[in-house]
Amino acid sequence: MSETLWNDLNARITSCRRCPRLVAWREEVARTRRKAFQDWDYWGKPVPGFGDHAARILVVGLAPGAHGANRTGRMFTGDGSGNFLFRALHSAGFANQPLSSRRGDGLEITDMYISAVCRCAPPDNKPCPEEMGNCLPFLGEEISLLKNLQGYVALGRIAFDNVLRLYRQNGVTLPKFDFTHGGFYQPGNGLPWILASYHPSRQNTQTGRLSEAMFAEVWTKARELIDSTR
Repeated sequence: MSETLWNDLNARITSCRRCPRLVAWREEVARTRRKAFQDWDYWGKPVPGFGDHAARILVVGLAPGAHGANRTGRMFTGDGSGNFLFRALHSAGFANQPLSSRRGDGLEITDMYISAVCRCAPPDNKPCPEEMGNCLPFLGEEISLLKNLQGYVALGRIAFDNVLRLYRQNGVTLPKFDFTHGGFYQPGNGLPWILASYHPSRQNTQTGRLSEAMFAEVWTKARELIDSTR
């Protein structure tokens, strides 16, 4: 029954055409392709989440990269952000290999599901508020299917703000939580915690705003949190 629900959700995600601007952009990128990927058959559709359906941690990013997940069809796969992320997840024991290059590459994620606020690659990596609102219910459905969920790792302020938005939409009254890298937030009443990180975008990693050591601390903390509740 659970797998049927997951399959139904992912089918609805990949067939979504709610946002005309994003549909036009993702399909144009898939048609024209980057020179380095001219031999690829781009995914060019909304990208579902992936990982362990028994996950205790949900990782939330912003949106697929135009030539990353929009090309490969898997979140954080095929671009610099993904390379940075999966090296860290492998080191922390959440991934069986340090690279995510394409679907079917042997990658396995344990105790973690990886998703995003938006499922279509947006121009300039900037979805508008209406587009995020259109897409957010998909994330809410994933959360409802993750029956063992204990916490979120929000990659970037937009992911952080939208996790809080989902809490509030579900009637949870929250104190004022200010986004900080490495910040830990407990909504209370046994609800899943939130751990915040800068997004592993090239803008952050190549400028030194987010170092590998800083990122590693986030995943070490996430590991400690779930291991303490075994």
